[in-house]
Amino acid sequence: MKVVFLDRKSLGADLDLERFSSFGEVEMYDFSTTEEAAQRTQDADVIITNKVPMNASTLGNASHLKLICVTATGINNLDVPYLEERGIAWRNVAGYSTETVAQHTFAMALYLLEHLNYYDCYVKEGRYVNDRIFTHFDRGFHELSSMTWGIVGLGAIGKRVAELATCFHSNVVYYSTSGKNHDDRYREVDWETLLDSCDIISIHAPLTPETNNLFQREAFQKMKNSAILINVGRGPIVNEADLAWALEEGEIVGAGLDVLAVEPMAEDNPLRRITDSNRLIITPHIAWASIEARTRLMDIVYHQIEDFLK
Repeated sequence: MKVVFLDRKSLGADLDLERFSSFGEVEMYDFSTTEEAAQRTQDADVIITNKVPMNASTLGNASHLKLICVTATGINNLDVPYLEERGIAWRNVAGYSTETVAQHTFAMALYLLEHLNYYDCYVKEGRYVNDRIFTHFDRGFHELSSMTWGIVGLGAIGKRVAELATCFHSNVVYYSTSGKNHDDRYREVDWETLLDSCDIISIHAPLTPETNNLFQREAFQKMKNSAILINVGRGPIVNEADLAWALEEGEIVGAGLDVLAVEPMAEDNPLRRITDSNRLIITPHIAWASIEARTRLMDIVYHQIEDFLK
């Protein structure tokens, strides 16, 4: 058996993947272009990939290929009809990152809610040295227990965020983008109610025709001026030009994003002009990537291959 990793760098250099050699020969590439993938997959029995498109262009010469493992939940990079036509099996991984994405959601929300950038800079810039009073609270903040937290997309991650928000005694409501996920523990609301009643809205939905460009100028105008938006779902759910406008015009008070419409970030992304970290925090798609989550991910992939071979 020959196992080929096409974009090993996407898993992080700190993971030990030596055990995959138990399946046979292993080739690892940090990154692969479409052209490179077409060459590197020719003799592969198993391909492990994250972002490389798997279609006729990259797999046309892969005469031995039996299985493709995607190190992610989304399968938008797979040409499934082509794989089925070729009789090539595929696997994706779900549920490995629920805890870490929920944790990152709260990290960004609390960073913005408590103005942590402002207070850290206040101390680091020396303004707290020899101050006349022991405390400084020029930027007021509120308790989560006084707030309504809105969930967009009540899948596994959305439900976990709802549970954690409940631990802070927030009033939790949700909007189901698909109309399929429901939970009697929380109040389901319509789109308009979500926008005008929530203090924090966090996005955990997949990208679908219904969610694409869901948050745009009209939506921001209906949100509270004091509202915080968190997106750990998919970048195109939020219209980035309209979000930049909303932050500049004070339509909402802050936003935390871990996903963008184009990744890595495009040079002309309108959010680049928002340099105030008290209003906007962007992390480079790391919400899923705790050491535990990545270890769990590769454990699942290893056993998928093992089970397939059996």
